[in-house]
Amino acid sequence: MAHEEGAEVVVETHALYKRYPGTTALADVNYRVYSGRINCLIGENGAGKSTLMKILAGADTPSDGHVSVRGEPVHLDSVAAAERAGIGIVFQELNLFPDLSVAENIFIGHELKRLSLISSSAQKQHASEQLKRLGLDIDPDTRLGDLYVGQQQLVEIAKALIKKVDVLIMDEPTSALSQTEVDVLFEVVRSLRAEGLAIIYISHRLEEVMNLGDHITVLRNGEKVAEDLIANVDIPWIVSAMVGGSAGEFENLPSSGHAPNFEVRNLTLKRTNGLYALDHVSFRAGRGEVIGIYGLMGAGRTELVETIYGMSRNAGGQIVLDGADLSNASAIKRLKAGISLVPEDRQTSGMIQGMSVRENMSLSSLPSYAWSRLMPWIRRTLEQRDAEGMISWLRVKCASASVPMTSLSGGNMQKVVIAKALLTKPKVMLFDEPTRGVDVGAKTEIYKAMKAIAEEGVTVIYTTSELNEVLAVSDRIIVMSTGRITADLPRTQATRDQIIECSAPTAGAAEALIFS
Repeated sequence: MAHEEGAEVVVETHALYKRYPGTTALADVNYRVYSGRINCLIGENGAGKSTLMKILAGADTPSDGHVSVRGEPVHLDSVAAAERAGIGIVFQELNLFPDLSVAENIFIGHELKRLSLISSSAQKQHASEQLKRLGLDIDPDTRLGDLYVGQQQLVEIAKALIKKVDVLIMDEPTSALSQTEVDVLFEVVRSLRAEGLAIIYISHRLEEVMNLGDHITVLRNGEKVAEDLIANVDIPWIVSAMVGGSAGEFENLPSSGHAPNFEVRNLTLKRTNGLYALDHVSFRAGRGEVIGIYGLMGAGRTELVETIYGMSRNAGGQIVLDGADLSNASAIKRLKAGISLVPEDRQTSGMIQGMSVRENMSLSSLPSYAWSRLMPWIRRTLEQRDAEGMISWLRVKCASASVPMTSLSGGNMQKVVIAKALLTKPKVMLFDEPTRGVDVGAKTEIYKAMKAIAEEGVTVIYTTSELNEVLAVSDRIIVMSTGRITADLPRTQATRDQIIECSAPTAGAAEALIFS
């Protein structure tokens, strides 16, 4: 690990740990932030980036370890404490009020007062100075909701700078910006660096990191795994550090040949900034086939499975199952046709926490448990029998089908969500990051269940950012980057280096691969 000679370490964490019930979000993290530099922080979802930034911004506290600012230990037990220590944050989701003026947004919570009254004239003057500092030539009295998203982003930065911070955390600042707005933001970030500010820049767009950054730190599974000068690294180095691991972590499960029954044709989906989240994606899948969709954050994996399920109304292209065109069908109609989804966020999208295990399992298939259309009462005996069958088959660890979902571990909650999808009798089963937030034992059981589901003739399509898993479990591996498929390979022909190369945003050579 190389460090820049003469660069001042303005913020440093020492053996930082953050533990939550059942999981460790950060483990022994020693992280440095350099003054007058753009410090890029990289890692996949769940790597620990947000947790680390919440601690530095005073929104959370560590379980062990401490933070120092310019060599002095500090206790960042609130956002106000972090701001007093000179640390500010600009979140990915803008925290602004559209019906207030620009000046009012910049000073909200930190109003300038004279004789206990808010001084609008002083606020407008100081706001105007900050806006000019950021190259934004607008009237501070302008209603914030009348600005473009890129201009609102600069107002959010001005809101942080007005507190006279020395360290500015920027969390995915370009995720909703057009390219023109991105260029403007980059100029602002560079100008702030020239003023001596330390910028912590979080992004999943690796080309941005290479073009903008001075230092890079990589987190994986809550640990710091790499740190270097941007000048010393390239995108393959970053990707390799992010995915890490060895190929032998999971049991290599067998695969077999499959006749196509499901097809995605030229699927497109645009983001709010006009860029493609899905850029003409096409592939075919067969009965009993397990297809792993691999890619880095922002590659379009979640957008793909959600669009296939029917959650994206503005999508283009075709979805064909057993010869039937489902392109214009709603999510409910696609569910009835045989497409089910196990969502990425099981807590908010996959279950109702106040209900029992049995009730959660039957949620998506309630009509099949009704006595009739005229008598829509649930046949509890049948519902109980099916729930107990799923508990046994998926090895859900719970006292009974009647216990509340909140009494289960994360891995067992995930199995219940899988059971809910299975009870709809799917032909195509979509899994979005099915093992996120579960322990290694539960991971193995979930992947074995996916294989068993495929052996029943169900097409299984799952997304993952775990390179080892996609190599161990899939029959075929589809690699995505910036909304496009960059490789479609049988598992027996795929290599770690090839997948890493194709997942990098600049992997133009990936398009030349022969798709199977």
